[in-house]
Amino acid sequence: MNRLPIDEVLPELAQVLQATSNAVLVAAPGAGKTTRIPLALLGEHWLDSQRILMLEPRRIAARSAARFMAASIGEQAGGTVGYRVRMDTKVGPSTRIEVVTEGVLTRMLQHDPALEGVGLVIFDEFHERHLNSDLGLALCLQTQALFREDLRILVMSATIEAEPIAELLGGAPVTISEGRAYPVDTIYQAVRQEGRLEEAVVPALLEAIAKHEGDILVFLPGAGEIRRVQGRLASAGLPAGVDVTPLYGGMPAEAQDKAVSAAEQGRRKIVLATSIAESSVTVRGVRIVIDGGLSRVPKFSPRTGMARLETVPVSVASADQRRGRAGREAPGVCYRLWTEEQHRQLPPQSEPEIRAADMAPLALELAVWGIADPSELEWLDAPPAAAYGQATQLLAELGATEPGAPGTPTSHGRAMAELGMHPRLSHMVMKATELGLGGAACELAALLSDRDPLRTRSVDMRLRLAALQGNSKEEGDEAALRRMAEESRQWKQALGLPTGKSSRESAESCGLLLAFAYPDRIAQRRPDGRFLLSGGRGAAIAELQPLSGAAFLVAAELDDTGTDSRIRLAAPIALEELHAHCAQLIQEETEVRWDRGAEAVRARRRTRLGSLVLREGPLPDPDPALVMAALFHGLREQGLGLLPWTKPARQLQARALLMRKHNASWPDLSEEGLLDSLEAWLAPYVSGIRSRSELGKLNMTSIIENLLSWQERQQLESEVPTHLTVPSGSRIPVDYSDPDSPFLAVRLQELFGLTATPRIAGGKLPVTLHLLSPAHRPVQVTRDLASFWQDAYFEVKKDLKGRYPKHYWPDNPLEAAPTNRAKPRQH
Repeated sequence: MNRLPIDEVLPELAQVLQATSNAVLVAAPGAGKTTRIPLALLGEHWLDSQRILMLEPRRIAARSAARFMAASIGEQAGGTVGYRVRMDTKVGPSTRIEVVTEGVLTRMLQHDPALEGVGLVIFDEFHERHLNSDLGLALCLQTQALFREDLRILVMSATIEAEPIAELLGGAPVTISEGRAYPVDTIYQAVRQEGRLEEAVVPALLEAIAKHEGDILVFLPGAGEIRRVQGRLASAGLPAGVDVTPLYGGMPAEAQDKAVSAAEQGRRKIVLATSIAESSVTVRGVRIVIDGGLSRVPKFSPRTGMARLETVPVSVASADQRRGRAGREAPGVCYRLWTEEQHRQLPPQSEPEIRAADMAPLALELAVWGIADPSELEWLDAPPAAAYGQATQLLAELGATEPGAPGTPTSHGRAMAELGMHPRLSHMVMKATELGLGGAACELAALLSDRDPLRTRSVDMRLRLAALQGNSKEEGDEAALRRMAEESRQWKQALGLPTGKSSRESAESCGLLLAFAYPDRIAQRRPDGRFLLSGGRGAAIAELQPLSGAAFLVAAELDDTGTDSRIRLAAPIALEELHAHCAQLIQEETEVRWDRGAEAVRARRRTRLGSLVLREGPLPDPDPALVMAALFHGLREQGLGLLPWTKPARQLQARALLMRKHNASWPDLSEEGLLDSLEAWLAPYVSGIRSRSELGKLNMTSIIENLLSWQERQQLESEVPTHLTVPSGSRIPVDYSDPDSPFLAVRLQELFGLTATPRIAGGKLPVTLHLLSPAHRPVQVTRDLASFWQDAYFEVKKDLKGRYPKHYWPDNPLEAAPTNRAKPRQH
């Protein structure tokens, strides 16, 4: 067996795990950590014949590593070394090393939290920081703390800052292997920003084929770019003997294995790959790497509650990983389709998936584990609170957790977790099975778990389901459809359902099935042709299609950019289906509110599904208490001016306010005070009243009077009278519109003989006198009548005597007889 760099540190690593429970290994790409370490540790006495579990982030890596280790000891996978990945397992009674994907470890922990029979758990390629690897490590640490002090945990990575993970593992020792890599020349080539990536990839490929020997590994962000590069290469005139093969996660296992194997003798190979080939997997024969510099990662938006794939620049660490693929077996070359200046601006590390992913699967696993608050576990990065909160809300809507108890799973929730699908899809499959539509739901789940297999602009999900069932003439990816058909067959088998394809008619139930999975994305058509989602967001179909006219549909895929999300995949649903099968989402509500425009209470009955109004009409007999509450809301919103205030009513209010100014024990009849206590004083008078016009029948003077006791009314009449009798004998009304300065408008001649200003409020407040001419025009305003008689009267007299010569203007007003006529009566 060839010696590898990792062999140099194997004794040190064995000693570390002999002395302590946890360890960290940092090994450069090509060191051989994945295939050497499990076999080297198999005979350690502390393992005590227990199994080793090694986590790989991808299925292709898990299968490849298991097969390689098995072959190195002269066996096939399933003997001493086996693997477990989704829908594919090769283990036997003698298996001591199990290479598993991250989700498989989670299921094993949920079934057996103590991991009985397992002595070591290895987390390989931990630098990729997948959500499930973070979860698996958090659960293993709790298992170690609560049940298994003897359980060993080893975290391995090629590019990771070792200190934080060592600290998380309780100060674990760090072992470093320098690895062995052949020199790789790096060539930077700028890509024109306005062009598509494939337009730069193909020229770089042709140049590399002409200038360098060996096979070529091309990194592209997704399957769409891979297909487009394939198409361009087919017409580019490649040299004879050059084969092109794709490599991405959704391919069948056989095709993936073929892509990573060495080229046939005398031929060259171009592998068009996503980031699946970045680590763990060695693509044999590669001497040239062409890196597009982009990666497609899931991003969850707490703003919308939706996740979508986003294309982002790679990190420096990822770029170095990709570059290293060219130097695994011999000197190589790496073409980077960006500039050195752009390289300096790349982030040093990729963002951990836990910071940006949909938290619903994690929240369900934690609920089944018995965790309500993620902070109960140890994390390298804790789940974001906003996204996690939305996830727990979704689980409650799906019936996966008990109402008001996010950490308590229902039996339905436990069954959902067992299916290993996204909670939305597992809920859909289980609900559909109850209706005899389980087969179609499994097919739909397979479609929704993968990329769109059809090349059509139509957003109609029914076309995809029909294609999977073999009932469509739409052009599509046949290999992808076969893969999805196999995945749905295995799900049907696991559920005990018939494994054949479901009926053509079942495609018409597509909208109902989607409603089970996406209750927050049931959409109602608006008058302008756009849609409103039940979750409250707006959405639209980008171009006119048959589904554009649907009254109701369910959006399975949305692009959440902009104000309105763009609907990418959807299916129609009938209103009758919503009432029949989504009754738990539908609520009857009444709305009794004040209509400001109509100045009246409006009562309506609505049938709602989230933000959607399914039916609406007037409510003929609303609850009187709600009517009164709406009326009071209107009064508070628009003010007491809605009430029929007369001048006497306002005067009474002002007089009471004046009394309160001088005696704090009096009732507060100010605007603010009356609004604050509306229910206490107005309720007895407004029973059955629903509009301003009906309020107009109220007697406000009587209502205000009733707010005062008999003693207060008597005191009011005594101290703040409505009228004052002046020397002429006239009863003149006092104007209290300004409680701080009540005034008496009286003709000057009626006050002859009055020496002092009249006072009210028990003599505390002088009345302001508006002295009038015989024509009732103001000639003087005063609060000091004595001073007026002494000084200002004589000037006023001159003016008035000239204008009103027939009237009586005495020289001494204090001794003159008052009169309400032109001249006093003669006795």
